[in-house]
Order: sequence, then C-alpha cells, then structure tokens
Amino acid sequence: MKVREAMHQGCTWCAPETPLSEVAKILRDEDIGAVPVGENDKLVGIVTDRDIACRGVAEGEDLSSLTAREVMTEGIAWCWEDDDMDTAMHKMEEQQLRRMPVMNSEKRLVGVLSLGDISHSAGQREIGEFASSISAHH
Repeated sequence: MKVREAMHQGCTWCAPETPLSEVAKILRDEDIGAVPVGENDKLVGIVTDRDIACRGVAEGEDLSSLTAREVMTEGIAWCWEDDDMDTAMHKMEEQQLRRMPVMNSEKRLVGVLSLGDISHSAGQREIGEFASSISAHH
C-alpha cells in the first residue's frame, strides 16, 4: 500500500508569523493535532498541540504575543505520497512521530500521515507494534 492511499488528504498549513491563537483555532476547528508551517514555498516546521503546551504555556510566555515560529518543531521528517507504507512507518518509528507531512513529486504538501490513518490501513499486530514503538520513552 502507498502512503497516498492511507494519508489524510489535503492539509491546512500556516506561515511562521501566524499568531499562536490562530494556530490553536485551526487545531480546534479542524480537530487535528498538528499544523505544518511553510515559508518561501518550503516546509519549515510543524506546530503540535504539545508544542503549544510545552514551548508556550509551560515556559510562562505571553501566549497572546507568540507566533507559530516561536513554538514550532523545526527540521521535521516527511515522506513522499508514493512511498510504501512500510517505508513511512519505519521513518515514523525511528523518530517516534505520530504524524508526518506527505509531499508529492513537486515537493508540495498534499497531506499528513497520522497514527490514526495507519490504524485504519494496517493489521492489528502491526498497529500494536507501531504504536508501542512511537510511544516509547526517549
């Protein structure tokens, strides 16, 4: 199975200057856990609900003045929509990722592959091993 067959098609992204309150609204309104961040036509990071909690709230920052850039995770892994699911899952396991952006052959963001997407496309044993691997303590 190819990643494109399992991934969540389409993806809302934001610019690094997007106020954190707007990022949080995207997460809430779209019922998602991460928003990719793009700049100059390149994927530069991702903001997860955990990034907001750990890099914003826990640090005691003034949340009303923070932007996506200030809490985003940089240097994120991504995969191709034409990758085999095994390849993508291996990459996610290696880096303990619950979500991974998906690019097409033109390097355009076309979706996100999540743990939930994988759970709908893989066998029970495989899902259990995968979930255990990405959830292990660092």
